[in-house]
Amino acid sequence: MIPLRDDIQHRHAPLMTVLLIAVNALVFVWEARLPEPELERLVFTCGMIPARYPLPAGELDYWPFLTSMFLHGGWLHVISNLWILWIFGGNVEDRMGAARFLVFYVLCGLLAGLLHWATNMDSRIPTIGASGAIAGVMGAYFVLYPHARVVTLIPILFWPLFVNIPAVVFLGFWFVMQFFSGTLAVGAGEEAGGVAWWAHVGGFIAGIVLLPVFYSARHSGRPRRQST
Repeated sequence: MIPLRDDIQHRHAPLMTVLLIAVNALVFVWEARLPEPELERLVFTCGMIPARYPLPAGELDYWPFLTSMFLHGGWLHVISNLWILWIFGGNVEDRMGAARFLVFYVLCGLLAGLLHWATNMDSRIPTIGASGAIAGVMGAYFVLYPHARVVTLIPILFWPLFVNIPAVVFLGFWFVMQFFSGTLAVGAGEEAGGVAWWAHVGGFIAGIVLLPVFYSARHSGRPRRQST
């Protein structure tokens, strides 16, 4: 299932969402221009490698929990992540305001990284990508806009099927699939298919739990729907 858009209009310009998309895109373009040895060094330095932690006493190099959120492993990886952020981020930002949304986004990413670490402590594979933070945005959207509808493309062989799916169903199904895949990955003793499933699970849960802290009554209001 490929989400195309939702039916809730932004009440304010999603400036922070656009800024986050731009920063991630610019970092990826920079990555793509690096020679292979330098790119590999960057990923192993700024990616989050669970087996490194906890660090020995006196060492404080926990920055990869943050820097890993702005690196991506390929064009499909970065485009899919930023497309999801564009669809769901603006309306969550509407309910928080730009500054609160930024802090919320970063905290969701950090908590997603912590759960990934807790479930893959022996892994020496660098974890990169914004999907944990974006999963937090999806979790917040799940609570804020359960009656929204997501225009979704479902490819059936060569025939594109466009379906309006309630957001609570689309996001709920997505979460169940991440949880199920993560459970299988733990049983296999490694990240299945190179995907940090538990980072997605942790980010989604973090988004739901942190939402009341970052929700701003000043930005509340009846959402405006657009025709589908």
